[in-house]
Amino acid sequence: MDSQEYTKDGSVDLHGRPVLASRTGRWRACAFLVGYEAFERMAFYGVASNLVVYLTTQLHEDTVSSVRNVNNWAGSVWLTPILGAYIADAYFGRFWTFTVSSLVYVLGMGLLTMAVSIESLRPTCTRETCGYATPSQVAFFYASLYVIAVGAGGTKPNISTFGADQFDDFDRHERKLKASFFNWWMFSSFLGALIATLGLVYVQENVSWGVGYGIPTTGLVVSLLIFYAGAPNYRHKARKAESPAREIVKVWTTAFANRRFELPDDPAELFELEPRHYLHAGKRRLHHSSSFRFLDRAAIKEGADPRTVTQVQEAKLVAGMTLIWFATLVPSIIAAQVNTIFVKQGTTLDRKLGQAFRIPAASLSSFITVSMLLVVPIYDRYFVPFMRRRTGNPRGITILQRLGVGFGFQVLDALVAYAVELRRMNVIRQRAVAGPGDTVPMSIFWLLPQYVLLGVGDVFNAIGLLEFFYDQSPESMQSLGTTFFTSSIGVGNFLNSLLVTAVDRVTRAGGGKSWIGNNLNDSHLDYFYAFLMAISAINLAVFVWASSEYEYKEEALEVAEAKVACVQMEGMPVDAPPASVEGRVSQ
Repeated sequence: MDSQEYTKDGSVDLHGRPVLASRTGRWRACAFLVGYEAFERMAFYGVASNLVVYLTTQLHEDTVSSVRNVNNWAGSVWLTPILGAYIADAYFGRFWTFTVSSLVYVLGMGLLTMAVSIESLRPTCTRETCGYATPSQVAFFYASLYVIAVGAGGTKPNISTFGADQFDDFDRHERKLKASFFNWWMFSSFLGALIATLGLVYVQENVSWGVGYGIPTTGLVVSLLIFYAGAPNYRHKARKAESPAREIVKVWTTAFANRRFELPDDPAELFELEPRHYLHAGKRRLHHSSSFRFLDRAAIKEGADPRTVTQVQEAKLVAGMTLIWFATLVPSIIAAQVNTIFVKQGTTLDRKLGQAFRIPAASLSSFITVSMLLVVPIYDRYFVPFMRRRTGNPRGITILQRLGVGFGFQVLDALVAYAVELRRMNVIRQRAVAGPGDTVPMSIFWLLPQYVLLGVGDVFNAIGLLEFFYDQSPESMQSLGTTFFTSSIGVGNFLNSLLVTAVDRVTRAGGGKSWIGNNLNDSHLDYFYAFLMAISAINLAVFVWASSEYEYKEEALEVAEAKVACVQMEGMPVDAPPASVEGRVSQ
């Protein structure tokens, strides 16, 4: 690549000017981004991983209420990115949406730190117990949490896609670098989570909650300063459409309006613009696929207001991703147990390490992160090249195969959790320690396998989902497409909240014993885990069927070659800026 060559994908700087490939983007730019991701994950998990403990010990909430409130807040954190992504794709772009939202996020963390630090804003506590919080103190605490959720709405969907934008899809070398980007992006995320679950959780329970929340708040401020320092190195995508979501709706309405027309046998007879149009528009043309055939009616030339094959394919991509999205909800329910039921279960076990040290129950989730930190480099450096030589796929295996392996690990995880709970209940019966405050004489490290299995599974599942929804999204909807990933986690948390509430009410009906009671030593978590295992197995079967029907996005990459050829024919140097990048910066 010529050192003075412009990017081939039409990237621009913050002011809408074309950028040189050698001076912008790639890991040179991403180095400024990964620091924020690490500190943001440290802040989020510093709150989420131990929130159920704060609610039960400081605010005196019961088990089901605390689990429900944690899930509802976490669900909001993961669902608000839908709005943030839409605003970024349709109006302000990724950079500016992230910039404003990150300040809201920091504000929320600052308010939360105040809520647990200032005497007038928190319950009065002695060394052993805390008094009941006033309604205004509870209101301020939850308001702070939901300010964080609003901030996360604009940061979560845009920072990772903004990082992926730093790699040129039309450059073979950069495309290869991008294949590893999501692995190492998640690596920085895992590192932040590890610090939170190992260090911050201990500080919260043994020093103070204020210090435990204040540390990541300070880290967020520092990481934002680093992010802004890297601004001259960033690439931005020029906005291609006013409202990409509106285009998708038009395809469906046009297909319905043309429902009485006969589809041609040859897809080449459907309406499509010449490649030169996409060249000048700076947009990628998509090849026709046979899935969701009824949507092809929107591209019938004789119909009213025909849409192009590319526009129809974008609607098909969203429909296909939606089917896969539904199959991710049960795995998200399994993952929601980590910061709720798993933590409460851990508080009942022997947590001593040596004579004086007592392990915070929430710290065991650090082993999820440790597992991922160990497996990601192995996956990226050894597994992918090994499989690439055998399959010819640049990723080693397809993204959906990667997801299937991850979902399989979660079925195994539910099975192991069920087996460990059976042993815990057996120890309770043998030692007669069924009281609500009794410690079961069984090491907390018996829970370790279920955390490790989740961690290994997430290397396939979590990273694969992020990559899948970014890679398969229509070009103009990649921020919104990434929210398929975040909304899956959010809806999974809300579904778990409903599930826990329903299970508690149904099993208590008629004077029965709750599966998830306030006293977990006299409940039936084993039944709950068996239920999770059953629905996970069924979900895996559904996913295998859905993935077998899925057709991957197929872009006409010859647009990049045509772009260079067109510039040469006009007597301009090859490294001249493409005309398509003169538009307004949106990303």
